[in-house]
Amino acid sequence: MKLKGRYAVITGANQGFGEQIARGFVREGAGLLICARDGKRLESVRQSLEAAGNAGQKIVAMTADVTREDDVRAVVKRALQEFPQVDILVNCAGVAGPRGTIDSVNWEEWKQAIRINLDGTVFACLSFLPHMKSRRAGKIINISGGGATKPLPQLSAYAASKAGVVRFTETLAHEVRDFGIDVNAVSPGVLATRMVDHFLEVGAETLGQKYVDEVRRQKADGQDSFDLAVNLCVYLASAQSDGITGRLISAAWDPWQDLHTHREELAASDIYTLRRIVPEDRGATWGKVSR
Repeated sequence: MKLKGRYAVITGANQGFGEQIARGFVREGAGLLICARDGKRLESVRQSLEAAGNAGQKIVAMTADVTREDDVRAVVKRALQEFPQVDILVNCAGVAGPRGTIDSVNWEEWKQAIRINLDGTVFACLSFLPHMKSRRAGKIINISGGGATKPLPQLSAYAASKAGVVRFTETLAHEVRDFGIDVNAVSPGVLATRMVDHFLEVGAETLGQKYVDEVRRQKADGQDSFDLAVNLCVYLASAQSDGITGRLISAAWDPWQDLHTHREELAASDIYTLRRIVPEDRGATWGKVSR
């Protein structure tokens, strides 16, 4: 029960990874407010979570669109009415965005993907910060993905928004470090979700055969991949990870289970961050400038 006595808000929790995080948090004892746009599906998930929880474990569902600022403000207000405090915010609402080259996709759909993936994440953080700052404690987990660390041709809105989420996560972590608030981004790996099916439809000709083969392999792992990613979110939401902040952590590839034993080393380094690569980093002898 790593999250017993803690209260969390999870966006995009009516299906896919968001729903799985909610189930993991309930298993670990957290009280939850889950929100998403599809109220009918959301209520079904709430009932299922309530049935899986313990007596007195409060599970609240609220229909909300993270691109609507008034909706997000209403989520904050409701959460603070229902719970004694909000310890954890998980920003999981997201879309794959339009598929196609930038000069062929619908521009309005492209902008909407940015509004959901990036703006929705930023505004939710902004809205919960006053409460977390006043308590001098909090955990913020932003869901990123493969688009943050490599080009994804024909999925430019997804790639750009997720890279933005990671850099915002790093920046916010520095801004709130003195308030005891940990802010991290999670790359969940390839999960059996509609978004991954969207990537596979783009195909190897665009994304590369190696990448598509890896996507198919990880998707075939099914629940194992989900469990690994959910467990990482539980870890980052728990007291065990206190002080680990400003990182992009891969559920599938990083040894996150014992990151707390490297807390001081992480804090003093740029490990698990987005950084520019210079020629020397790749063994090239050119590119050095004498000053």
